[in-house]
Amino acid sequence: MTEPVLSNLPQDAVIAFLGPLGTFTHAAVDRYFGPDARKHSVATIDEVFAQVQAGAARYGVVPVENSTEGAVNTTQDCLMDTDARIIGELIVPVEQNFLLRRDADPARIRRIVSHRQSLGQCRHWLSAHWPEVEKQEVSSNAEAARLASEDPYTAAIAGERAAKLYDLVVVNARIQDQQNNCTRFLVLANEDTQPTGRDKTSILVYTENKPGALFRVLEPFNTHQVSLTKIETRPARDIAWAYVFFIDFEGHVQDAPVRKVLEQLKSCTVRIKQLGSYPMAQVNP
Repeated sequence: MTEPVLSNLPQDAVIAFLGPLGTFTHAAVDRYFGPDARKHSVATIDEVFAQVQAGAARYGVVPVENSTEGAVNTTQDCLMDTDARIIGELIVPVEQNFLLRRDADPARIRRIVSHRQSLGQCRHWLSAHWPEVEKQEVSSNAEAARLASEDPYTAAIAGERAAKLYDLVVVNARIQDQQNNCTRFLVLANEDTQPTGRDKTSILVYTENKPGALFRVLEPFNTHQVSLTKIETRPARDIAWAYVFFIDFEGHVQDAPVRKVLEQLKSCTVRIKQLGSYPMAQVNP
């Protein structure tokens, strides 16, 4: 394993993550904090946010988007509803595998189980190789591997970590439809970070439902030459037919151009929520 991103982790720090053990989020925690970090597996993304906000965990790790399947809506909703801050991000390559028990006969498989996003990432492969077999969504890839380990008529789609944890055979490796498939994860805390010189900032922008709203949101970034890295629209949860923009852009809130952008946005939007400034992720193999 490569050197953890955060190598000076306090010894008593607990990291809440979307579990169980064996998931890609588990792999993200180990990559960011190191394999010896104190991990606390929870069942839902909402619970990760709750653990961080309550102080039960110092950090949290959640998936926010996949390069094939897009945004994780629950994470976006929690970013709207809680005060947890983004202090880091990492991008993890996601390789999906077709897994069976060692005594299973592939010809007798009756169902294929995996997380919804993983099934979506392997949609074309499954259609080509197992068009008649039932596909069943479960809570996580690791849960899929556990089910396959208990039933010779069940196959799982999961990562290599889950295969080893549940002693499954990798019948077919790298079955994801896009070979450069990656998932972006966010690191959460109740604190802010200092500038590093290579940072990203995430904000939510609430606008009025009027013509030209998007133009008014984008104009300050062009005026002050701040590069956008992502913009996405989600329905606002408190007003019907109103929308909120999730915006990621280069720079830290302490940088002068970013301060000017945020100041200009205040004059043309209903509300801005700063989600955090944090070191930009490196794309690692």
